[in-house]
Amino acid sequence: MNLLTVLLQAAPAGGGGMDYSFWIMMIAVFGIMYFFMIRPQNKKQKEIQKFRNSLEVGQKVITAGGIHGKIKDIKDSTILLEIADNVKINIDKSSVFAAAPDKA
Repeated sequence: MNLLTVLLQAAPAGGGGMDYSFWIMMIAVFGIMYFFMIRPQNKKQKEIQKFRNSLEVGQKVITAGGIHGKIKDIKDSTILLEIADNVKINIDKSSVFAAAPDKA
């Protein structure tokens, strides 16, 4: 006998009590997913967006690809990043990942 036939035989004839417990379980699972997965991710995205909006010329940053550089110019959606002496690249503003630590 497979598991499905065992479960079907064990189900109550009315099935009325099972509906409430099923919906309570589904709501509980969604609540757990919201508080442990969705909410922290939204919070982190807001922090990243706030950081990207506060970028300034002269600030040292790290891109998502791991490139370290210094911001030379900021436009609407792009940044001119100096990665070495007289070596500048244009990158998308959304690819800036974090502020680079100042080296002593």
